[in-house]
Amino acid sequence: MKLNELTIAQALEGLKKKQFSSVELTKACIAQIKKHNREINAFITVCEEGALEQAKKTDNLASKGDAFRGKIPLLGIPIALKDLFSTKGIKTTAGSKVLENYMPPYDATVVEKLKAAGAVIIGKTNLDAWGHGSSGENSDFGPTKNPWNKAYVPGGSSSGSAAAVATDMCLGATGTDTGGSIRTPASFCNVVGLKPTYGRVSRYGIIAMASSLDSIGHLTKTVEDAALLLNVTAGNDSHDATTPIKEVTDYTKKIKDGIKGIKIGLPKEYNVKAKIDSSDIKIFQDLGAEIIDISLPHTEYAVACYYIIQPAEVSSNLARYDGIRYGSERQNFGEEAKRRIMLGTYTLSAGYYDAYYKKAMQVRTLIREDFIKAYKKVDVILAPVSPTAPWQLGTKADDPLKMYLSDIYTVTANLAGIPSLAVPCGFSKEGLPIGMQILGPQFSEETLFKIGYFYQETTGWHKQKPVMRVKKENG
Repeated sequence: MKLNELTIAQALEGLKKKQFSSVELTKACIAQIKKHNREINAFITVCEEGALEQAKKTDNLASKGDAFRGKIPLLGIPIALKDLFSTKGIKTTAGSKVLENYMPPYDATVVEKLKAAGAVIIGKTNLDAWGHGSSGENSDFGPTKNPWNKAYVPGGSSSGSAAAVATDMCLGATGTDTGGSIRTPASFCNVVGLKPTYGRVSRYGIIAMASSLDSIGHLTKTVEDAALLLNVTAGNDSHDATTPIKEVTDYTKKIKDGIKGIKIGLPKEYNVKAKIDSSDIKIFQDLGAEIIDISLPHTEYAVACYYIIQPAEVSSNLARYDGIRYGSERQNFGEEAKRRIMLGTYTLSAGYYDAYYKKAMQVRTLIREDFIKAYKKVDVILAPVSPTAPWQLGTKADDPLKMYLSDIYTVTANLAGIPSLAVPCGFSKEGLPIGMQILGPQFSEETLFKIGYFYQETTGWHKQKPVMRVKKENG
């Protein structure tokens, strides 16, 4: 196995045993980027020089002994950042030409935490501009391609992060999830994606999309790696009032404890039994879980509710990019950003606020109450991530409504503020990845990791990798 193909947990073990150095690990990831990024377009910015410099520093720290390593849990691990995360001295574009040359003067809180934990920042990944999209096609720097079949979408908006992890260009990557933007690309690229509880991870320094919906998570090769990253990124932040003063437990501690007696709900509105193979449900039963049919009655209103609230908050957040304080002139906004600004401004305007925005907020409360009632009967809920497998590039690009409907199973978690873990669960007849998600009550990430871990270890879907070929130049 090549060094860049290791999981975070495996790499940490190898670094601890001095089987290889962080410099060697980082060079392996950079070599993979150079070999395949031209075709996949996973990265907007590659920090080769800075990453190698960081790696050298971590190797020097590692030489001080294992006791020192214990205080720096990600020492030497190459991590990619979705290009919404502010990075001091590294260009941060949000996937938009509006911020094409923006250089932040500070790091986002998550970036600070990753650096303090010893992670090596290897680059900034591609995304739908401003996070607006479910496919990865809306980036002003070109679409990201699905590494399993480059004619298909990788899912969005955290498209570059998912593709980078799937192709071993890094060991893990950050993402943001406002309505499925971590879980959909995780599902479409055969990696693990975590959308934490709203407020579990600080939003400070991350370019906002819809502030009451944005959750900050990550994409990894395994469930264990997802737990390792959340150990670092979770916690209260004085810069973000939505982060509670709540202890961050070691999410890896009980991950292998088993799931006997856990009650898993199957919502009839999600058509779970048609979308997820019956053998998968049987796996959970064989592991000792109890399967219970439940109802989330307001699910049918979720997409309509989401696409009123989200554009309203988008229009407010993008108002600062006026060509005076930040970025270039507003005509540089892409079509999807303009569409959401107009939709949001309309729903917040006088005469329409009560009819649309206020009503949507009332429906949001009903959706949240559906989950609260359900969690009195079950511990977690099992659901598909997407109503379809990945689609071909361009198929939905000219039909926004079709694109929006692809979020039908993911937006509810953001509206309710609950965590969700997406894990690989098989492949379509075209050989493209499919994922399922496990949703829990607020701050139940520990339980989600445990369930996801045992499913992962039983099935082994996550071990399958896309076949990567280097495209030969003509002539």
